[in-house]
Amino acid sequence: MKGKVIFCPKRQKALWCLILTILCFVRSAKTEITCRSCRPGNKWHPQELPLKFETQKYATRLRREVSGYGDGAGKAAIRESRCTDESADCVSEGVNTEKRLKRILDNLHEKRENGSKFSKTKISTVKLSAGFTFATKYEPRFRRNSDGDEVQHHRLSQSLKQAAGMRSTACGVTRSKLRRSADEPRAATSRQEEPKLSSSTFALTGDSSHNQAMVHWSGQNSSVILMLTKLYDYNLNSVTESSLWRSTDYGATYQKLNNKVGAKTILSYLYVSPNNKRKIMLLTDPEVENSLLISSDEGATYQRYRLDFYILSLLFHPEQEDWILAYSHDQKLYSSVEFGKSWQLVHERVAPNRFYWSKMGLDKEPGLIHLETSISEEKALYVTCKLKNCTDTNKGKPFPGYIDPNSLVVQDEYVFVQVSTVGRPIYYVSAKRDVFTPMKFPKYALPKDLHVISTDENHVLAAVQEWNQNETYNLYVSDTSGIYYTLALENVVSSMGPEGNVMVDLYELAGIKGVFLANKKTDNEVKTHITYNRGRDWRLLQAPSKDLRGSSIHCVLPYCSLHLRLHVSANPYASGNIASKESAPGIIVASGSIGSELTASNVSVFITSDAGNTWRQIFNEEYAVLYLDQGRALVAIRHTPLPIRHLWLSFDEGQQWNEYSFINLPLFVDGVLGEPGKETLIMTIFGHVSHRSEWQLVKIDFRSIFNRRCTEADYQMWHLHNQGEPCLMGVKRMYRKLKPTSRCVMGKTYSVSVTSGPCDCTEADFECDYGFERWINGKCTPAFWFHTSSMSRSCTKGMTFLNSTGYRKVVSNNCTAGVITDYTAKKQQCPIQAPKGLHLVTSEGTLTTTLGVNVTFLVFLEEGDGARTSITLDFGDGHALTYSNMSSIEDGIKHIYKGVGIYRVTATGENSLGSETALLYLHVTCQLEYIHLSAPFVAMRNKEINLTAVLWPSQVGTVTYIWWIGNNTEQPVITLEGSMACTFSLEGISTVTLQVSVGNTILQDRKTIAVHDYFQSHLLAFSSNFDAHNPDVAEWRLDVSEVIKNSLIQATGVGEDQILVTVLPGLPTAAEIFLLPDKQLTEARPVKIIAHLDQLSETLLSTLNQNLVQFTLKPGVQITVYAAHLSAAPLVDTSENHSGYAMLMLLSLVVVGLAVFAIYNFKRKIPGLNVYARMQNEKEQEMMSPANSTEATPCSQRDLTHFVEILNTELKSLPNGCMKPHVHVKLSTELPT
Repeated sequence: MKGKVIFCPKRQKALWCLILTILCFVRSAKTEITCRSCRPGNKWHPQELPLKFETQKYATRLRREVSGYGDGAGKAAIRESRCTDESADCVSEGVNTEKRLKRILDNLHEKRENGSKFSKTKISTVKLSAGFTFATKYEPRFRRNSDGDEVQHHRLSQSLKQAAGMRSTACGVTRSKLRRSADEPRAATSRQEEPKLSSSTFALTGDSSHNQAMVHWSGQNSSVILMLTKLYDYNLNSVTESSLWRSTDYGATYQKLNNKVGAKTILSYLYVSPNNKRKIMLLTDPEVENSLLISSDEGATYQRYRLDFYILSLLFHPEQEDWILAYSHDQKLYSSVEFGKSWQLVHERVAPNRFYWSKMGLDKEPGLIHLETSISEEKALYVTCKLKNCTDTNKGKPFPGYIDPNSLVVQDEYVFVQVSTVGRPIYYVSAKRDVFTPMKFPKYALPKDLHVISTDENHVLAAVQEWNQNETYNLYVSDTSGIYYTLALENVVSSMGPEGNVMVDLYELAGIKGVFLANKKTDNEVKTHITYNRGRDWRLLQAPSKDLRGSSIHCVLPYCSLHLRLHVSANPYASGNIASKESAPGIIVASGSIGSELTASNVSVFITSDAGNTWRQIFNEEYAVLYLDQGRALVAIRHTPLPIRHLWLSFDEGQQWNEYSFINLPLFVDGVLGEPGKETLIMTIFGHVSHRSEWQLVKIDFRSIFNRRCTEADYQMWHLHNQGEPCLMGVKRMYRKLKPTSRCVMGKTYSVSVTSGPCDCTEADFECDYGFERWINGKCTPAFWFHTSSMSRSCTKGMTFLNSTGYRKVVSNNCTAGVITDYTAKKQQCPIQAPKGLHLVTSEGTLTTTLGVNVTFLVFLEEGDGARTSITLDFGDGHALTYSNMSSIEDGIKHIYKGVGIYRVTATGENSLGSETALLYLHVTCQLEYIHLSAPFVAMRNKEINLTAVLWPSQVGTVTYIWWIGNNTEQPVITLEGSMACTFSLEGISTVTLQVSVGNTILQDRKTIAVHDYFQSHLLAFSSNFDAHNPDVAEWRLDVSEVIKNSLIQATGVGEDQILVTVLPGLPTAAEIFLLPDKQLTEARPVKIIAHLDQLSETLLSTLNQNLVQFTLKPGVQITVYAAHLSAAPLVDTSENHSGYAMLMLLSLVVVGLAVFAIYNFKRKIPGLNVYARMQNEKEQEMMSPANSTEATPCSQRDLTHFVEILNTELKSLPNGCMKPHVHVKLSTELPT
């Protein structure tokens, strides 16, 4: 037997000082961190690592990550090591640093004090003087596991700090910091006698650069382990190298399979069938080769199958081992019934992660698929599809109408969707694939976000963010229908996950139903609460009475309590902050702190053996704790930046801990994976010796530390209780657990044994029913907004209903007798009452629709006998339908409108006692394609002019006109009429801008008007060949106007600034010329100005009558300009051969002139919206129609009406003056362009 080494206190003190002195003189002038293998290739070059560095560069190649695959029992505790090309970790001095660090650690291990409770001295982690840690940029990628949950394959672990090469300021470490810490587990053996575990180490040669690993352990009595290692380039965001390893002896040795899958093949992901662990699927990198490698013999051999799409995620069928759904990068969903050997397209435009397999016993067919299809950015559809025949005729639409994107959730027997109306979401639920019903929360909760937490035990637990919450959520529990919800806990803390998903701080204890832990925010302090009856009652956690040193902890409720971190790892094989196991009921291991609130500092690890009633502190810093032998033993591995070679074992539910070595040389731990299944007696630790060494796989066999199988004498009964109260959820439960003093193996045949006995019902077994609130005195009282009579709305005459007492039994509560009759709802005869609370909405939740689209109307009745209440729906267009009862319209009522307008839709519910009416005004529109603003080219100052909007199609529904007149860009004029009259008080150029709004469409036109005090105008006509070249578009008219103006200037000699020409729209082609006075005459008397304009007119008409104004439109096309009115001037050509043609032209010009004269001398108005309303019981059309009272004008594709013809149909003039701006509408102050 080896002797102990006992140190004299004086010599020990001197040795400590010596160690500190050595640390202070080593590289004290400069901080360096060295690593022997951080440079690419085999060349090592010294390079200094500054304290300030670019984390983006540093993050690219420093991660070692482990992800696990199995049935959920295996666990992996992730670690990460870092090294970069820019670091100074890669010099030969790193060898000395590692030796120096190892020598210091070894010396510290040997310095043990007499009578110590702990068998190992801990060196405190010392940060660099600058206090920095290495941060990395993490971009996770998710895949689905067999249960349809997202599994994070690349988990970013805690940063590993470097402790070598400290500054001189960091050397001033006190003796107390270097002494053993009280968080080291209890043991009583010396280093020479420390127990060792049976282990073997295997190095994955050639994978030193690989920074990610994916592991699958078949379990189920199988010794096969598959491991896929990859080099993931974070700059390229892709895998550049990969290796596939396989072990058949529980991880003692591994064989490299790269030659079997292809030496140049790059593998990116590994999948396993959840129903047959022998079936393996490997996915190659699609940028190199897009294919699948499939194995049916646990990865021994593979077959390659080509893919014509890129797989983003897979979803395996929960029962059929060969059925798989694959989601592609282009939003397409594929299916395979041959485990990936062949694929067929199921549906396009599928929302990511919004597809689900059917559930046996609920869905009609086992091959049914629930999925959400994208219609637009704001609309989606919930459809069901057959696996092998997903055609339009075979699709089902369980929800009538559109839903919000990314809102479909299918979980157990419930289906949830969301529909937003007027900016507020409405949540619908379907239980057991029944019709959808709005989820009923307290009336003024007004939820703006909802997350379904769980749906087990035939009820829904939901986290709801109400209108006045930003960072917290309220927990609500439902009845069995999933419709009615009551408040369970307010202000539960939430955080954002790596993919932007919301994570609520709520944890359900495994193995004991009804026990939850939650972190609640109260007065800006986060406190942990526990419930034993599914949220009916909550209380704080009692802190441990003593710390690790045995000193008393003074922590008095409610001012001080224990608070836990409730984050669970997204990777099912990675350890989170809290853990429990179904096969070990009542045992919870979690990290947290003691005080008035949860803090990020002073984090310790705590354990409870009685489901949270009492707690013990087991470590003073964070450890990863794993379960062995179905929870019989606990394994703890310390979170540390240093390499380790020890782990800790406890066989008495964490009361005593023993240290075991699992490897001879210290190892940087990257992850820990346990054997799948409940037994878990074999573990594999993944790590590396140095930062760029090969992966080291350490297989640990714990079977050697157990000397026998457990017998019946090793077990005892444990009573579940809540602070001494044995009746929880209506029963007394006793669990068969192993005695803490028994050190034996329970084995795979062990199963949790529960004995239960009934309890009499008490008030504590009942929670407040929907519409009731618990007051301070504990009584459930109706809320101010709730009417108890509304609960009978589904009653039918002659039947009975349950009239609530204000209480309902907690879901899954099994109490009997007692006060059950006092709190249970009473059966009563359905009251005979008139319908009340009738609601009418569209399935899309909007009040607009497009012409020709099928509109679905939904009718809801709050109170009344729905089976005996008839429903009449009048669509407002002369059509109406009547249904005998409410059940006939559960899927909605569809209707198609054939004309645009505003329709008054009326729903009437009626029975023998009365009636109830609900109505809505539905706007039916069609697409507005073109608008034209009709305005004079020149206007006289202070003289009224008419502005008219011409629409095409002319009837498009409800139209809003927005006018910007003149230089007033701040206050537009808003009208419902398409014309208006205005005056301009200033000379110059004024602009009129018109916007026409129809539904979501806004079109714009703009005109420029010249305003003058005096001017004369004349109509112009053109030779008949001009019409053949007139495309009748605005741009052409502007260009031709300039050509005509230049020809007039050239022929008459009039100044350029005295002539304005505008070509009028329509055929035959006509134009108008405006003559302006000379600018030098602006101060002259009106008589002189008018005389001047008369002189210009005579000159112009004389020139026109002599056919002197001509221009060439294009080679060979000569156009002559005429005055479009009778003149005394003789025609140039009066020969007999042409007199008939000349007279015909004159007559046509006269007609055109009279028409245009009528245009500009009479005020005009486009027909507006004529309202037709049904008075009392008259069955007339309910709409606003621009056509007539019997038939709305269809929105057909027809040609534009000639401009002159449109204006000649004007019947009424606009009222005098401009309309004032709408005082209730605030619009942009910018002039549209």
